[in-house]
Amino acid sequence: MVEIETYGCAVNQADSEAISGILTASSLLGADVTVVNTCTVKSPTESKILRRLRQLKSGGRKVVVAGCIPAARPAVADEFPTFSFIGVNSRDVAEAVRCAQDGRRYVNISTESDGPGLPCIAGNPLIAIVQISAGCLGSCSYCQTKLARGNLKSFRESDIKDKVEHAIVEGAKEVWLTSQDTGAYGLDIKSNLPSLLSLILSLDGDFRVRVGMMNPNHALRMLDDLVEAYMGEKVYKFLHLPVQSGDDGVLKDMNRLYTVGEFREVVSAFSKLNVTLSTDVIVGYPTETKEAFENTLKLIEEVKPDVLNVTRYWPRPGTRAAGLKPVVGSEVKCRSRLVNALFKQVGLERNSRWVGWKGKALISEVNPDGTFTARNDWYKPIVVEGGRLGEKVNVNVIRATYYDLRGETT
Repeated sequence: MVEIETYGCAVNQADSEAISGILTASSLLGADVTVVNTCTVKSPTESKILRRLRQLKSGGRKVVVAGCIPAARPAVADEFPTFSFIGVNSRDVAEAVRCAQDGRRYVNISTESDGPGLPCIAGNPLIAIVQISAGCLGSCSYCQTKLARGNLKSFRESDIKDKVEHAIVEGAKEVWLTSQDTGAYGLDIKSNLPSLLSLILSLDGDFRVRVGMMNPNHALRMLDDLVEAYMGEKVYKFLHLPVQSGDDGVLKDMNRLYTVGEFREVVSAFSKLNVTLSTDVIVGYPTETKEAFENTLKLIEEVKPDVLNVTRYWPRPGTRAAGLKPVVGSEVKCRSRLVNALFKQVGLERNSRWVGWKGKALISEVNPDGTFTARNDWYKPIVVEGGRLGEKVNVNVIRATYYDLRGETT
């Protein structure tokens, strides 16, 4: 039986669902092969994956390596001469698995991602992960994903609509629109994200759309239309808008192409919708001084995000920032602890406002302890004990933590 191991973001999850669909259509799921879909965004994640590959190698397992590591660093194939390798070209996984199964090696590493037309098998039948574009228009000084995914390639609106429509017919209740930067969608094909959302929201069915990460510079150029699109009842009021640093000097060094003020402008425009704000920060970038770090803390205190993804800076091979003098490791750890401690306060403050809220929420996940996670229209995670997957329940929020809400079904 083929085992598919997935690391990384929603785009990688979508790729793994396509890999599963391709192997099913090719009657290859019974092959005794492991497909490892890799991620290269962080050094610890890459190290974990490489340890896993060495473990599979020592166990004599037949392996196909896919995803961002081989796409960004093709020389990794030389480290595992018995494994087969593809990159983000999921369409080639069937041939790679056939070769691995027969004891032959297949190596065809590409950075060209596939469109939404590939067959897929959803990991969660209630959630359709739909990739709307591949690559990006950025050139961030620290990012290796650009090496793996390349420049922006937006997929056709009609193809995306067809995939979403098919998923809804098959029972999906959530549609996750994902890419390296959803805000850049359409810039290469004379379209844009609000236009795509309008098309998707015209579809019949009881579903909600979650828009994936977008960078502030792209959100800013279409801000009014974007906010109007988010007003649609089928759009989760959830905004993933990474800032990465609260200091303009560091943002410039990162080549992030926006300012802290522009980030604030986008957040302010969406405040009328009371959106759930998710943002990302990187601590310990080589040019981040103590004063610059303090500016990041001040920004978090000011905007009070509902979700905060904190990453310690790690030099990635092939990036411009890799050659800079690093901040001392102990200082980076200290800054990471300070940011996380601050967010525990901010997150609890934000979530406490929801205590006493009553309304509808969709049960979309089963938790390891047997409870369920339901999501309301603001995409807030509400842990409940009663109900069943796919059911919309009436919820009364009775308690909050810094990362979720706890509720009772009524």
